[in-house]
Amino acid sequence: MGIADSFREKAEQAIDKIGADRVKDGVEKAGDKLDEKTGGKYADHIDKGQNAASNYIDKMDGDDSNK
Repeated sequence: MGIADSFREKAEQAIDKIGADRVKDGVEKAGDKLDEKTGGKYADHIDKGQNAASNYIDKMDGDDSNK
């Protein structure tokens, strides 16, 4: 199992257990904390990752409105 498969499986489990909105909130909070810890040095990269993760979660949840 590769890293992408592992992420997909964990994301599906989290979405099923707590819902897509709460998973996306967690991604947002984690990214914000990481941005804080790095002093904003990687803010653009972190934001890009947060957006990609949010879009992926929406896709997994069947909501394609954020494309």
